[in-house]
Amino acid sequence: MRIRTSVRAYRKIWIAGLLTVASATTQAASPATAASAPPSVERVGVVSFAVSCSPKVRDEFNRGVALLHDFWYVEASRQFAKIVQSDPSCAMAHWGLAMSVWHPIWDRPDADAWATGWREMQAAQAHPAQTDREREYIAALSHFFRPGKEDFPARATAYETAMGSLSTHNPQDVDAAAFHALSLLASESPTDTSLTHERKALAILKPLWKKYPDHPGLVHYIIHASDSPTLAPEGLAAARRYGEVAASVPHAVHMPAHIFARLGMWQDDIEVNIASIAASDAAEARGESGWMDQFHADDFLIYAYLQSGQEKLARATVAKAEAAMAHRESMPEVHAEHYMTGMFPYYRTKLPIFVALETRDWKTAANLQPVAGAAPDTQTMTYWARIIADGHLRNAQQARADLASYDSLIAEVRKSRHAYFADSTGGQIARGELLGWVAFAGGDLAQATRKMGAAADLQDKLGQVEVDLPAREMLADMLLESGKPREALAEYQRSMKISPNRFNSLLNAGKAAEAAGDPATARSYYAALLKSTDDGAHSTRTADIAHAKAFVSTASR
Repeated sequence: MRIRTSVRAYRKIWIAGLLTVASATTQAASPATAASAPPSVERVGVVSFAVSCSPKVRDEFNRGVALLHDFWYVEASRQFAKIVQSDPSCAMAHWGLAMSVWHPIWDRPDADAWATGWREMQAAQAHPAQTDREREYIAALSHFFRPGKEDFPARATAYETAMGSLSTHNPQDVDAAAFHALSLLASESPTDTSLTHERKALAILKPLWKKYPDHPGLVHYIIHASDSPTLAPEGLAAARRYGEVAASVPHAVHMPAHIFARLGMWQDDIEVNIASIAASDAAEARGESGWMDQFHADDFLIYAYLQSGQEKLARATVAKAEAAMAHRESMPEVHAEHYMTGMFPYYRTKLPIFVALETRDWKTAANLQPVAGAAPDTQTMTYWARIIADGHLRNAQQARADLASYDSLIAEVRKSRHAYFADSTGGQIARGELLGWVAFAGGDLAQATRKMGAAADLQDKLGQVEVDLPAREMLADMLLESGKPREALAEYQRSMKISPNRFNSLLNAGKAAEAAGDPATARSYYAALLKSTDDGAHSTRTADIAHAKAFVSTASR
């Protein structure tokens, strides 16, 4: 999140690149062409999905499938609904409507989504498809939505198997291969750290992407499959391309940030998220739904500003996001998109938390309160942040009380449809972190480092969430604050192999090296910090920046 981006740039758009797509006959635009295209031309990616419906809806169907690949589900649903009106006998349009209510990778269907999906699949079956391929598409999704006792993992696995068979039976169907790759990612167990599904998906996607460089699903799913420290370099080329392939789609313009954040490429991260927010504005101006993508981009943008020493812009972005959420909540059409409105408490919770934690404002973090209307799983973030702060403040009594509140909320999560969150790898990591900080607050360094070390070891297999604090950095913080600079330095160095170029890792690695009597290493980290923050030109962390500058200046004489 390295660098100079002015508030004015916040509304600059890639509107010149908002081109688009969709029919089989559309000529793929080169990056240069995309940059100069008029904003009135849509660009969502190039799809050619053979369908036996009326010829008059073929182009519209291609657009609908492209929108599915872009995860622009509200617009996809609108597109397939129009096709049903135009061609009531089009069975595959009902398939498209059902696909629009399942959001693989994002979440699992709620009761309304299950009911809608099954209703649409019944409608699809009532209008028999005319090809074996279409029948396979409908059968695969019908099994997923059909009422019964099968749990989600079993349904997701069965769907993945069915899509694998469909793709095998139809080797020329690029979309079948893309959806199969996505189903591999969706069927992965929340406790699986092997990256086996991701590697299988990449093996499908990457060869096809060479042949179809403007296909939105191929390039999009490569980024998702590469969304871990181990695989992130494999997704860099796709990250450079997807925002051009689907420049009209706010989510698509944002997606490269998942790779840029993994690789510590903060300026690139900043630029694509500013462009994504601008794409959200452009979509709204066209009467399309893209508003919720703004807040996901804000999340990444704030994190990037914090890592690049642009705290004022981070705080300004939090304020802008809050104002935008308040505005959206007053709009009736927003509440029609019910699956998104629950995200308001989530972002109201998360965005201020990370400003407090990343700027090491422990008193503010320790006094955070749950946001009104936040679900139990969202409220756990507040107590997670408070316990980290309690640890740094050595407030053992409060840490124990906050852990009790956290555990009470986790018990509520276990009763909800999100119960799997509690025992997921992420849930295990979070609890290990908290147990570590509670022990640290109580003065038990051995227990604290043991718990935090176990959390860090588990997290290292997948990497932190892109907008998160690394457990290993927290372990290093414990060691540094306990007068063990050499041990701390080793942990900061390990952390930065997976989470590179973080402000606090660079700063504190310098401090640890300095305290350990290793001025050359200290100078290298301080110099890296200054490079990453434009020499601290925009940072409000003046004491830290001044110390880094003074040490580098002295050491270079």
